[in-house]
Amino acid sequence: MNKNELSSAVAEKAGISKADAAKAVDAVLESITEALKSGDDVRLIGFGTFAVSRRKASKGRNPSTGATIDIPASNQAKFKAGKGLKDALN
Repeated sequence: MNKNELSSAVAEKAGISKADAAKAVDAVLESITEALKSGDDVRLIGFGTFAVSRRKASKGRNPSTGATIDIPASNQAKFKAGKGLKDALN
């Protein structure tokens, strides 16, 4: 399912226009992104938790040349499914 399909599904379930549903989906995604950028976790009870994890700098190898390269430290988004989502899938 892509973003357009998600917006259509939200519009159908909520009984609103596709344009309003697309705005709502965009607002939710933007809000989650802003919270993660500011260092906060986003906990949606029954669905899951979005969090930021810090990856340390490390050394790697270029697979084609075998040369050692430096991989810089970075922040990674993580998602952990909640009980409600896990139960729905099993």
